[in-house]
Amino acid sequence: MRFVFCFLSIFLMVIPLNAEDAYQLLRSNPEGYEVVKPGKQFEFPRDHLSHKTFRMEWWYLTANLRDVEGNDYGIHWTLFRQSMSPETDPGGWQSNQVWMAHTAISRPDHFSYEQRFARGGIGQADVGLDSENNFSAWLDNWQWQGESSEPIPGTLKFTTEGVPITLHMRASTPWVLQGDKGYSQKSELGQASYYYSQPHIEIEASIEIEGETIPLQGVGWLDREWSSQPLAPDQPGWDWVSLHLDDGYALMVYRLRQSGRENWLSGVWVDPKGSAKTLKPGDIEFEPVQTSKILTPRGEKVVPLRWRISVPGLGKSWQVQPLDNDHWLDTAFPYWEGPVEVSGSSSGRGYLELTGY
Repeated sequence: MRFVFCFLSIFLMVIPLNAEDAYQLLRSNPEGYEVVKPGKQFEFPRDHLSHKTFRMEWWYLTANLRDVEGNDYGIHWTLFRQSMSPETDPGGWQSNQVWMAHTAISRPDHFSYEQRFARGGIGQADVGLDSENNFSAWLDNWQWQGESSEPIPGTLKFTTEGVPITLHMRASTPWVLQGDKGYSQKSELGQASYYYSQPHIEIEASIEIEGETIPLQGVGWLDREWSSQPLAPDQPGWDWVSLHLDDGYALMVYRLRQSGRENWLSGVWVDPKGSAKTLKPGDIEFEPVQTSKILTPRGEKVVPLRWRISVPGLGKSWQVQPLDNDHWLDTAFPYWEGPVEVSGSSSGRGYLELTGY
């Protein structure tokens, strides 16, 4: 019980009691932590691992999969690290690191999700290199194991509400540095993150449902990001979408909603070989076209689930809508996230995330 009480005390220091204000953590003063600056030279595999001099970071995978009958499945798995203080991590039971992980599975007839928490320093969660110098990211038995010091190729295994899933991941295209060579500006006020992605992950997977193993196949998108203040004080949240288009191209756009100022837009257009073009605020039109009422454990919410995306410089536009509206995650940081279908200049699949509603 003493461990439970201590961990609960640590958790309440990190996550505000009012979950509706949980995103205030991302706006809070970064004093004492390392600051994101332009001009960083990314080093792999080092930058695949944790950066504990920054306040927070995440490893974020989404995947659109299908079974042999063409039924759609969606997967997302996220590992978050949060530093409780800017001091050097002493490790062990005195560690100032807290970890959180989310998993979610969208099946043809069911949506489920789960969250877990762990403290750092005692082997319960971390991201590093194992004894054979291979990439390893885990929280308890949710584990991403690389075949080398890189996370891809690799295997991810986890469960959601007792349903096991295994993903075998490969990619032949390079890492995409977001923003200005990996420096991703979040507002005119100077907030930023270091941000890179792998938009072309080929996935062979299996899921076990009621004793039956169902093979799945599809594509995934991995985001890696770290910062000490990713949101400005007047940014309540963001809307983000990643798309895998049937012609082999990939698109990611997001908008940070700003009170009293124009929304901050950013994105990237990636060709089938991994060559990327950064999309700046003036390059993108990303607007909701329809809101929907959804029922959550905290009551009814109205969220924008149908979107229009245009990139005039490419002469392309798309419409995005969810496969299912019921994808609210009532986690410590509540948000909507789920698979979407794409129509317009090209068809495809993808993932939509909405926070701060």
